[in-house]
Amino acid sequence: MKISRKDFLRLSGLSLLAVVGKKAIGALAGKGAQSAAALPAVRVTTRWAMVIDPAKCLKEEGCTKCISACHKAHNVPTINDPRHEVKWIWKEPFENAFASQESAYTEAALQGKPVMVFCNHCDNPPCVRVCPTQATWKREDGIVMMDWHRCIGCRYCMAACPYGSRSFNWFDPRPYISELNPDYPTRTKGVVEKCTFCEERLAKGQAPLCVEACPEKALVFGNLADPKSEVRRLLDARFSIRRKPELGTHPEVFYLV
Repeated sequence: MKISRKDFLRLSGLSLLAVVGKKAIGALAGKGAQSAAALPAVRVTTRWAMVIDPAKCLKEEGCTKCISACHKAHNVPTINDPRHEVKWIWKEPFENAFASQESAYTEAALQGKPVMVFCNHCDNPPCVRVCPTQATWKREDGIVMMDWHRCIGCRYCMAACPYGSRSFNWFDPRPYISELNPDYPTRTKGVVEKCTFCEERLAKGQAPLCVEACPEKALVFGNLADPKSEVRRLLDARFSIRRKPELGTHPEVFYLV
């Protein structure tokens, strides 16, 4: 069968393209394999969490060093009126903090005793879902943050939070700050505020201030996603509970019992 000059050139061109394409694909495959081998191991993701040992916390009766350190550093106003008080970290009786888990057979050492509470930085935070301005949001590392400039004071987040972890500034809080920390911003009337796990310290590689201030080392902070972290070691070795687990918020603050 005769092949025209036009068909011959067309077939020759297709054959050449096939050869060149095969070589190019092989080269790219080799380069990809080399690049993959050169990549570092996938780093452990970060999910910040707090572990609290109430027994250690109760060793020094009436101790509030962690509260004082936190409130001083973050310019939390001291307002004695419980209707208007602002708090980032405080103590609640065990049966109030763990109403769904308290019983007549609760360990006597915990009955009626105060336990440390603050924002639980939930893995499934209801406060984030209801905020109309996204003034509160959850970071990739799990910290539930606040943008006080975007907060419009609707208090939806306060209604959604089942832990009472948020405070509202009913009036200008600055006159109620005895010793102003110039390195941390103050808030204004009409905004909500809460614990942020000392995100400004985490950015510098430092632990939250409450952890550093506790003389009994009752608070341990670390990466829950790292199997070798101290928080994981404690949770693997001890039984722990969380506040209102039945609500499905998945708090990232654990209490050893």
